[in-house]
Amino acid sequence: MNAFSAKLSGIKTAPGSEGHDMHTHNRSFLIFALLAAAFLGGSLLVAHQVQAAKSRVFTGIVKGVAVGGYDPVAYYAMGKALKGNTEITAERDGVVWRFSTKENRAAFLADPEKFAPQYGGYCAWAVSQGYTAKGDPHAWKIVDGKLYLNYNRDVQETWSSNIPANISKADANWPKVLN
Repeated sequence: MNAFSAKLSGIKTAPGSEGHDMHTHNRSFLIFALLAAAFLGGSLLVAHQVQAAKSRVFTGIVKGVAVGGYDPVAYYAMGKALKGNTEITAERDGVVWRFSTKENRAAFLADPEKFAPQYGGYCAWAVSQGYTAKGDPHAWKIVDGKLYLNYNRDVQETWSSNIPANISKADANWPKVLN
């Protein structure tokens, strides 16, 4: 308590103690501020570590499931986005992949790099711009035998305006954008 607040409250302080109380108050505030800063700094560090721990495969549409639960082989075999069956799955890269047929699952397991979407199924445009965003299973395109997903069809249109350059930029950014 400082001398001013002591006068307001009617409490008497010992002569010469006013400076001591202020010094103690300032020291307490400084300790509190340092502890708060350490806590907040630790929280920010944890937040950064969580952000840095992005999965190499996007699973934000269906938790723990790649390509939003769609069959990655169907894009090639049937030329369309086709939901996978929850009973026909495989695990790869720490996530579940769903397939519409057992034959598609077998094809994927024989050559997963051929069928898995580029950039882990994150939006190809976003990766080309240096960040990540969800890849929509309905905003897709196969280019030179590789599957690319985009955030939505509008973003896909932007990405499609210069596919070679966008793929080149995304390749240069991948997988650094996960950090």
